[in-house]
Amino acid sequence: MHRATKFAGCCAVLAVLAATAGCSDDNGSNGSGKKTLQLITGVKSDPFYITMACAAQAEAAKVGVDLKINGSAQWDVAVQRPIIDSVAATRPDGLLISPVDSTALTPSLQQIQSAGTKVVLVDTSVTEASVGVSRISSDNEAGGKAAAKALAQLMGDKGSAIVISVKPGVSTTDARIKGFTEEMRANHPAITLLPVLYDNDLPATAASQIQATLAAHPDLGGVFAGNTNTAQGVSTGLQAAGKQGKVKVAAFDAEPDEITALKNGTLDVLVAQDPGGIGTQGVDQALAAIEGKKVTAQIGTPMVAITKANMTDPAITKYFYKSAC
Repeated sequence: MHRATKFAGCCAVLAVLAATAGCSDDNGSNGSGKKTLQLITGVKSDPFYITMACAAQAEAAKVGVDLKINGSAQWDVAVQRPIIDSVAATRPDGLLISPVDSTALTPSLQQIQSAGTKVVLVDTSVTEASVGVSRISSDNEAGGKAAAKALAQLMGDKGSAIVISVKPGVSTTDARIKGFTEEMRANHPAITLLPVLYDNDLPATAASQIQATLAAHPDLGGVFAGNTNTAQGVSTGLQAAGKQGKVKVAAFDAEPDEITALKNGTLDVLVAQDPGGIGTQGVDQALAAIEGKKVTAQIGTPMVAITKANMTDPAITKYFYKSAC
């Protein structure tokens, strides 16, 4: 889950994708006999989800299903729930969704699932185990540990470090924080972990938080930014405080602005996910469930650590996120 503001212009990409994906009637059929899928992303203008949507659309075309794409304008239950309810009314054969909360949307998802739609959870998930025939995501806890190891090395295993993330109750970022915290406490005891801060996915809030933390803790040596919006805010705050490059930053994801920041030295490590792989697998697992074939209940997709030293390697650049298909 990721950027909610900067790439608003990319919403047009998803609109085009949705328009070319076909329309469903109340029985989930589009009149052509093709199976119908819907994808509801977490934040539709986020490059992570744009990359996922592009891959899902390509896979849908490859396997011969109709896919319509929608998504929240912001990371908010109140915004996503009506979208789920609207999709439920069309009775699609399958639904791929990145729920923006691990519990609040469960009733809506149970309702659409009980009506016969095969639900696949992509990227984020819910705590209720009965929801979803398949869950596809990165190993976010492992990613948090990787970020901690890289950050501790950059800090020389000393000083204070802080996590700034979105909000509690989001499955992916909660797991990242858990992995980061456990790795730091277990293997880097000389680093003092400050209390986690939450910015509600607002870069301006993250910028203010990092400046306040610097004032209170002059020995701050590292920051773990839980997602792209947070990374943007942290970078802005460090630049304003004249601490760019002095305070090391590990961030999740590899969207275009983050890649630029890595080149410029504003960010030091990016833990990139594989949103394209998640989108492709989501379509494949949904179709398998619809056709009564074997479905994989849990699928983990790879992650890579990107640094300035390896960022031109083709094996790494394939993980860079897109702002358009």
